[in-house]
Amino acid sequence: MATQTISVTLQYEKSIGRAEFSGPGFRNPVAMARGEDDTMYVVSRSYEYRPDGKRITICTTDEDYVGEFARGVTDQGEGEATSADGALIWPTAIAINSEGNVYVADEALDRVSIYNQDGEFLGKWEKSGSGDGEWSKPSGLAFGQGDVLYMVDSGNNRVQKFAKDGQFLGQWGSKGTGDGEFNMPYGITVDANGDVYVADWRNDRIQKFSSDGQFLMKFGSHGSDPGELDRPTDVAVDGDGDIYVADWNNERLQVFDRDGNYLTHTEGEGTLSKWGAAKLDGGNPEMWHERAVAQGLEREKLFWGPIAVEVDDDGKIFVVESARSRIQVFRKQYPRYYGPGESMPGTVGGVGSGRL
Repeated sequence: MATQTISVTLQYEKSIGRAEFSGPGFRNPVAMARGEDDTMYVVSRSYEYRPDGKRITICTTDEDYVGEFARGVTDQGEGEATSADGALIWPTAIAINSEGNVYVADEALDRVSIYNQDGEFLGKWEKSGSGDGEWSKPSGLAFGQGDVLYMVDSGNNRVQKFAKDGQFLGQWGSKGTGDGEFNMPYGITVDANGDVYVADWRNDRIQKFSSDGQFLMKFGSHGSDPGELDRPTDVAVDGDGDIYVADWNNERLQVFDRDGNYLTHTEGEGTLSKWGAAKLDGGNPEMWHERAVAQGLEREKLFWGPIAVEVDDDGKIFVVESARSRIQVFRKQYPRYYGPGESMPGTVGGVGSGRL
C-alpha cells in the first residue's frame, strides 16, 4: 500500500468585528495589518455619505478594543469627507515598518499618510502623476527587506519602490497582459525571501517578481473552478511559501503552493463575533430570539466581499470581508502522511476516504 497524503486544509478559528461607524467594530473594512504582539490595525472605508465611519481601528486578535484614529470627521451621521492631514477618504491599503510606524494609502487623495503606532499623524506623501515617484490611485502597500516600501500604483499599472522616508528607488510594469504587465493591479505582499507578489486584478492572475522587479512566475486565469480567479484583490504568503489569494468576485479564499498549484479553498465559515454577541447582550434581548428563528441565517457564515488577506508569524490567516464588516480567522492544517497499515481519519482499516 502506497503512502497517502492528506493535503493542506484550513481550520476556521473565529470571526472578529461587527458593523459600526465608531468604537468596537468596522465599517466596510478594506485592509488590515498585524502590529506588535497581538495588536492589529483595521482600515474602514465606510460609505461616501457617512465619512464618520472612515478610520483605522486598533484592536487585538482577542477582540479587545484599543482605540481608533484617522477620523477626519467626528460628528455622527451623514456629512462631507475631509482631506485634512491625517484624514481618509478612499483608503485602500496599510503597512507597518520595522519601527512600528503605520502607512496608509488613499486612492481618492493620491496620498500616503504616516502615523506612529498610537495613531499620531507624522506626515504624508502626495505626488499625483505618472512620472517616477508619482502615482495614481495607490491600492497596495507592503514593506520588504530594509524597510523598502512597495506600492501598487494601480492607475499607472505598475509597482514602485520607496525608502521609508519617501525617496524613490525604482519601478516596473506597464499596462498589458504579458509577463510583468498589469491591468489594474491591486494587492501586494513580500515573502520571507524578499520576492514580491502582485494581485493583477483585471488580468485575473497573481504575478511574482524578485525584489528588483524581475519577473519570476504567474498563475491564475479567469473563471470559477478551483485554481481559477475572478478579480483577485489581495495576496499573502506564509512561512512555508504557500500563497493565499482573496478571490473577490468568486467570494472565496484560495490557497496555492509556492509554484502556484492549487491546494484548497474556503468560502467562509463565519460565526457571531465576541463584539457581535456583546451588542446583542447589551441591546434588545429579543434579538437573540429573532436570530434563532431567522430564515437563511446560515448564509451569514459565507464570505461577502473578501477583499484582503493577511498571514501573521503565528500562522493565522485573516480574511477581511468588506460587505460583512468582519474578519474571519483561520489556521492552516499541515499535511499528514499515512503509510501501509495506518488508517486515515474517518476510515476503517485504511479503506475508504477521510478528511482531517
